[in-house]
Amino acid sequence: MVFEEKTINSEYVFKGKLIKVKRDIVTTVNGESVRELVEHRDGAVIMALKPDGKLIMERQFRKPVETVVFEAPAGKIDEGETPEEAALRELKEETGYTAGAIRLLTSMWPSVGFLDEKLYIYLCTNLEAGETELDENEAIDIEEHHVDDLFDMVLSGKITDAKTQIGILMVKALIDKGELAEYLQGI
Repeated sequence: MVFEEKTINSEYVFKGKLIKVKRDIVTTVNGESVRELVEHRDGAVIMALKPDGKLIMERQFRKPVETVVFEAPAGKIDEGETPEEAALRELKEETGYTAGAIRLLTSMWPSVGFLDEKLYIYLCTNLEAGETELDENEAIDIEEHHVDDLFDMVLSGKITDAKTQIGILMVKALIDKGELAEYLQGI
């Protein structure tokens, strides 16, 4: 039987620019327990697919893991912005591309044990190249890789970013099911 926890008390123990941390006291099946929770603005992830079967990917240094991460373009959803609007904005800012078509693939919670952030993964097609509009402190390398190669990189463990893994697997599944055949040039 699933037991739904009820919050008895909640207090913020940290409020930063990017995250808030709160400590909740909740009822459990065996009494009470403490939950430490992180609040983070939701985000949009972009799987930008070209007609040749290549996805636009990024490499950037990620401080929490102290390494350069190979990932799909993504970013926070701004106040008053829809997830779709954020996806289109982030695509333009980080890669320079604009999309003529956008489709929600899925939404996901990347770490439900302590984080409330929800990610919306979009497929963007009918891409048009342009100039990036990176934030002042962003340094991102843009690369293009074929979906089949990216799929192999997911299976071999070379792509370690969860949102990117899910996006690649979803795009690959759509291609294999023939749902993107009209858009793709004979791949």
